[in-house]
Amino acid sequence: MQPHATRLAVLNVLGGLAVLGSYAWGVALAPALRTGLWGGVPEELRGLYTVNMLLAAAGYFPFTWLLLFRMPPERLRSDAGVSPRAVFALYALVLIPSALWLPLTAQMIEAPSPALWIAIRAVLAAVGVGAAGLLLVLVRLARARGGALRWAAVAGALPFFTQTAILDAIVWPAYWRG
Repeated sequence: MQPHATRLAVLNVLGGLAVLGSYAWGVALAPALRTGLWGGVPEELRGLYTVNMLLAAAGYFPFTWLLLFRMPPERLRSDAGVSPRAVFALYALVLIPSALWLPLTAQMIEAPSPALWIAIRAVLAAVGVGAAGLLLVLVRLARARGGALRWAAVAGALPFFTQTAILDAIVWPAYWRG
């Protein structure tokens, strides 16, 4: 494994554990907050959220596989015009704020404040920007050379982008009534 891929793998493992840990904490230690985490999203939209969350989680694997194991730095540069550092930064922009959302939102439910609301909106926006950047990189890679794996990565990134940049960063805050 190349050094850039090793760093990206470590970020994904540690960042993924942080995200999953924050969700486990929210479910195990703050079960009374679970309903509040929907923030007012209507019942009729929650099914869409749930299905898209599953698609986004499943979609994360093909695009991460491509970027971790099948994309040498020179191909990133030639086919997508980005460096491995830029891809690392995009993943960090997705993973670190994702781990912060649930604890911040739980805090907002318990003791609302304008500063917390700004922090929540900032982490959601950061994740959406990171997901948009990853989608752009993947589309550029697929358009440059095609191939089933590259287009599967794009297909996986679409629900991830939809979840993070649209449903979480735009729709969820619009319904917030915590």
